[in-house]
Amino acid sequence: MKKVIIFDMDGTLIDSSITLVNAINHVRKNLKLKPMSQDDILSKLNDHRVNPAKYFYNADSFKAEHEIWFSEYYKNNHKRELRLYSGVKELLDWLKERGYILAIATNAHRNSTRQALIYLDIENYFNVVVCGDEVRYSKPYPDMLLKILYKLKLEPKDALFIGDGERDQEASKNANIDYIMVHWGFSDHKQDDAVASINQLKEKILEF
Repeated sequence: MKKVIIFDMDGTLIDSSITLVNAINHVRKNLKLKPMSQDDILSKLNDHRVNPAKYFYNADSFKAEHEIWFSEYYKNNHKRELRLYSGVKELLDWLKERGYILAIATNAHRNSTRQALIYLDIENYFNVVVCGDEVRYSKPYPDMLLKILYKLKLEPKDALFIGDGERDQEASKNANIDYIMVHWGFSDHKQDDAVASINQLKEKILEF
């Protein structure tokens, strides 16, 4: 039976913490807002109780200009600020060798997501990538996870979601998909059974 492993991107596959902080502050600068600290930004990115547009940009929802400014910074700086977490590429090879289908569900927009995956040379590992601007409601809502299942013609029982924060955990619960939290991301929320290494993650996946 086909099974899909769905990954969150930022904080799970990719250490994008510096880029995200700087890009958000670049948008804030254009909005004539004061910069926020790295700890403040990173602690709120995965907090499902926070409206990110309101918190970061004092807006009820994200506007086109926010994405333009964010993408502007991302395009010009991601090549010197992004990196894969140690062991991620080997993990993806390991999963492909075992016949798993791989997918990504990220709240990031398509433009910056594609830039990151191409630059880090992992785009071709994934059968499906669903981004925050391609669904009506992004995580913690289940829309992008359900869209992946629909595209692959699979059921929730055939999927495992791997992420690093509360938004991922809530989205997984709302989609009725099994979830594993990794401990190396930049979310403040760490559950007791979160895995701290790639080897521990492999062991958990083998139980799936």
